Amino acid sequence: MKRVFLKNFSILVLVILFSTSVFGQQSQAPIASSPVVSKQVEPDIYMFTGGRGANTGAYIGEKEVLLIDSKQDLASVAQVLEAIKKLTNNPVTRLVNTHADGDHIYGNRFQPAGITFIAHENCLKEFFVPSMSGTPSDWSNPALKAFLPSVTYKDRMDLPVGAKRVELYYFGVGHTTGDTVVYFPDEKVAFIGDQIFTTRVQLIHAYKGGSSFGQVAVLEKMLSTIDAQKFVCGHNDVIDRAAVQKHIAQMKDLQEKVSSLKVKGQSIEEVLKQFEQNQSALVQTIYNEIK
Repeated sequence: MKRVFLKNFSILVLVILFSTSVFGQQSQAPIASSPVVSKQVEPDIYMFTGGRGANTGAYIGEKEVLLIDSKQDLASVAQVLEAIKKLTNNPVTRLVNTHADGDHIYGNRFQPAGITFIAHENCLKEFFVPSMSGTPSDWSNPALKAFLPSVTYKDRMDLPVGAKRVELYYFGVGHTTGDTVVYFPDEKVAFIGDQIFTTRVQLIHAYKGGSSFGQVAVLEKMLSTIDAQKFVCGHNDVIDRAAVQKHIAQMKDLQEKVSSLKVKGQSIEEVLKQFEQNQSALVQTIYNEIK
């Protein structure tokens, strides 16, 4: 038993040292962050805001805990796990990555040993995609293999957690090419990753194959497929169906404006001058998608 502990401890130390070194090269974001805060969405369903990285979700089952996304660094993961201990003594057994952005997946490597990671098949592929700046992914390192999704799906997956029914949906290319919606039908709660931002302009990762028009189609398909009334987002508070519909309308309006300008023969430089500076990335993505 002592040898097993020492072996596991040594592996954890190596992963932490390796991850800290590589991550330091890939991100210039400040280490300081706000404390992790636990918020109940519905009985046994929680979201954890704060720390570094996107919001983490959790379902507290009768015998186990399911996590959704994993924060971004060791300190944030430790705070999430400590918050969960205040809610239950049950172990975390599985974790769903909604997509492969670093602020949703880097915390995988700091999770307890033995966790099963789950994601859409395209999400797994995107673990290995270079960053927007061209920095190579470090996930091909053998030391990190245990923290990659080992269970993937194509269109839909049922994920029972004890007697609780949890459903995973892939509605198509949107924010990235591998976005998962995690749906709790009994509570009508859906975790949707970064498909909707309410505190900033919508982010579409075109360098990963994401699509603004696809994102609108994904949201429309989501609303027509599941009866969720609460939507937990990666970077803002819980929203309702009306907020999703409002977001769709805003995206369509922006797409129509950009399309009308491009049809008139305006260059991207001319088009960008007619929008706010913080809309530039999204406007350029839309412009490039219009053929």
